Amino acid sequence: MIMPSLTVCDIPDEIHRALRMRAASNGHSMEAEVREILKSTLKPKTRVKMGDALANLGRRLGLTNEDLAVIEQTHDTAPAEHMTFE
Repeated sequence: MIMPSLTVCDIPDEIHRALRMRAASNGHSMEAEVREILKSTLKPKTRVKMGDALANLGRRLGLTNEDLAVIEQTHDTAPAEHMTFE
């Protein structure tokens, strides 16, 4: 599998030197160190699940079981109608 690549230009000398030192101290090549930095910075350690996020929002808003019962009573269970473009 061919992975995408990235070229970064105009890196200041002090950043390049710090990256080289960090890579060496971690036993990595500079490329491997950059991959690790990008991965740890951009990919969260834990994935936020939609149900957990909604439950947290409900707690922050102070929703109660009674509030949820009212919402469920007013919930429309009829199937949605197909959209037309006429």
